[in-house]
Amino acid sequence: MKIAFAKPGLRATGVVVVSAGAGSKLSASAAKLDKKSGGALSRAIRASSFEGKKGHSLNVLALAGTKLDEVMIVGLGKPGDITELEMQRLGGRIYAGTKQAKKGSVTVAVDAVTDAKITAADIATEIAYGAKLRSYRFDKYRTKLKPAEKPNIKSLTLQCAGFANARKKYASLGKVADGVFFTRDLVSEPGNVIYPDTLAKQAKTLEKLGVKVQILGEAQMKRLGMGALLGVGQGSARESKLVVMQWHGGPKGKGKAAQPIAFVGKGVTFDTGGISLKPREGLDILKIDMGGSGAVIGLMKALAGRKAQVNVVGVIGCVENMPDGNAQRPGDIVTSMSGQTIEVIDTDAEGRLVLADALHYTNQRFKPKFMVNLATLTGAIMVALAHHNAGLFSNNDQLAERLTQAGLEVDETLWRMPLGEAYDKMIDSKIADMKNLAGRLGGSITAAQFLQRHVDNTPWAHIDISGIWAETDTPTVPEGATGFGVRLLDRLVKNHYES
Repeated sequence: MKIAFAKPGLRATGVVVVSAGAGSKLSASAAKLDKKSGGALSRAIRASSFEGKKGHSLNVLALAGTKLDEVMIVGLGKPGDITELEMQRLGGRIYAGTKQAKKGSVTVAVDAVTDAKITAADIATEIAYGAKLRSYRFDKYRTKLKPAEKPNIKSLTLQCAGFANARKKYASLGKVADGVFFTRDLVSEPGNVIYPDTLAKQAKTLEKLGVKVQILGEAQMKRLGMGALLGVGQGSARESKLVVMQWHGGPKGKGKAAQPIAFVGKGVTFDTGGISLKPREGLDILKIDMGGSGAVIGLMKALAGRKAQVNVVGVIGCVENMPDGNAQRPGDIVTSMSGQTIEVIDTDAEGRLVLADALHYTNQRFKPKFMVNLATLTGAIMVALAHHNAGLFSNNDQLAERLTQAGLEVDETLWRMPLGEAYDKMIDSKIADMKNLAGRLGGSITAAQFLQRHVDNTPWAHIDISGIWAETDTPTVPEGATGFGVRLLDRLVKNHYES
């Protein structure tokens, strides 16, 4: 879908979107259209339950006195309801309500709202961004789509005062949306298409944006002592990979100002559970177990796409957890890159093994200001938080607070969970330095404690994103892969770390 911005001026044909505030108070553009139709728009509103509240909308077909195919009236609510996030949600609703426009084009008339905290240009920008996010589809393997299943909309034009400024601001947001879409694509792909080598190759495509990409194979990882990561993948016919992505958009040199920030992702491209085999119910969805790495790749695409003024490292550990004759066994002991030994109690607690080596490698090589890792790590976090929040664990209050605020700003919300000595003792092993599973109780917390043992004193946060597959549509996220983490971490960078 092409998105464009233009000067104010209602179209005479096609589909037009106008707005109304609380109490059905028509915007300036809606009032002009109402006058042109001899009050038909007002009569349609009075005959409906539309009240102009946020989230409300009314579609009027073949408006009298005009040649328009359809008019969609959207509710803005009160001036205080007009925020960036609400306008993104509105954009998603506009897309959903007009995507079958027969002529393929939709025009949105955006007017300034008295007492609103953002301008008409900002409103237009956020509506466009929300519509773009909602427009995502993954139809790659569907060869017989019915006409009703295909959106007709090809272009969305937003008319507003200051349209040039809106266009400029959207250029940056559009690059973030590109990153979100890339992540959604990667997470949506099946395990026979995305596996360690092909996931690494997808990351390699970022080189055209200026990202430096290095791919380490098993021989290199073995020399580095990554016994934890390699143990997970040893049962698979697919070779494990470690991918290092670097974006140099900030200060040059070796001083503190040039010190990078780092994001690390779990990339288990398919998780059978290994010898500790998962039950068959829902096993097909385990293609999403690389969601953390997908988010890191998408984030790097977003940052490079919008030319973020920051030095960033993205590291992903890519493995496939399979149960062949060479697979890791429960009871095995492996040595991580940090030199710490790990008793493998359960081969289905594999993500933390991958991240242990990826985190230590990132910390040792790049000495970042902080590290944030993302992982579909535990089902326990979904038991606690369902799909409504991702779990946040951190050894640094400032980093945790910044992440939480960024999540609120982009509607990717986090809930901070505890860490502590008592939980840490639960992963002590009697025959090794630690065990990879403590038992049923506090499962997401003990997993985070395990990771913390591999970050030294570097500020660090772990985001458990197990609920990254949407079962139903929301305004800016269609059913399926959500791309969770890209907008969150892009906002964190934008708010605090760009020069």
